[in-house]
Amino acid sequence: MHAPIAAPPASAEKILNGAGAAAILAAGVGAFLLGVFAVAADKSAAIKSLMNFWKPTGALSGETTIAVVIWLLVWAILDARWRNRTVGLARIKTAALVLLALGLLLTFPPLGDLL
Repeated sequence: MHAPIAAPPASAEKILNGAGAAAILAAGVGAFLLGVFAVAADKSAAIKSLMNFWKPTGALSGETTIAVVIWLLVWAILDARWRNRTVGLARIKTAALVLLALGLLLTFPPLGDLL
C-alpha cells in the first residue's frame, strides 16, 4: 500500500510567476508597438523614411525591427525586476490581452486609415 500524500506545510512559499508574467506583458507591449509603428509610418512620410531599413521591404523592416528590439528590452527589464517575485497575474494577463487586441486593430488597414 502507498503512503498518503502529505499536504504542503502551511509555511509553503508562493509559486514565483514573475518571469512568466514578464514574458506575457512584454509580448503585449511588443504587439501594441508594432501596431503604433505601422500607423505612424503610414501617416508620416518622415517616419516612413526613417523606418526604411531595407529597401525591398520598405518601412515594414524598421517597424518590425524596432518593435522586436523594444519587446526584448521590456522583457529583459521586467524579468530582471520580477524574476524572484509573485505578481498579480490576472492584471498582467488582462493588460497584455488589451495591448495585443489594440496592436492587432492598429494593423488592420481600415482602422489605421481612420486615425
